[in-house]
Amino acid sequence: MVVAKGRFEIKMTAEPPYDVVDGVSLGSVSFDKKFTGGLEEESHVNMIGARTKVESSAGYVAMERVTGVLDGKRGTFVRQHTGTMNRAGRSHAVTVVPDSATGELEGLSGRMDIQTVDGKHFYEIHYETDR
Repeated sequence: MVVAKGRFEIKMTAEPPYDVVDGVSLGSVSFDKKFTGGLEEESHVNMIGARTKVESSAGYVAMERVTGVLDGKRGTFVRQHTGTMNRAGRSHAVTVVPDSATGELEGLSGRMDIQTVDGKHFYEIHYETDR
């Protein structure tokens, strides 16, 4: 697999929770992201999340439409996010949705690792193409 690295910025738009039962809420958030580095892209994310009465416990799923250039190849693709948080830490997975890539990125597969350090967001995308 090839690895592309860089940074990204996020603009978040949160909606009020749409369902709350005994302190457990369901809500949606959207994000606009701008990536720089090996991945020059803009994306839009729609996320649905659950927060519990315990501040450090939550879960989410999200879909992200990506438009841009990955290591010189232009196209679009979709990333799928899943994650949970609890007192023990965080777990998340970000993968390329199979057969979602278009243009020069057609045949793309892979996963993305995300880190936040001192409020700044960094990524590594591990990918390959079958074309």
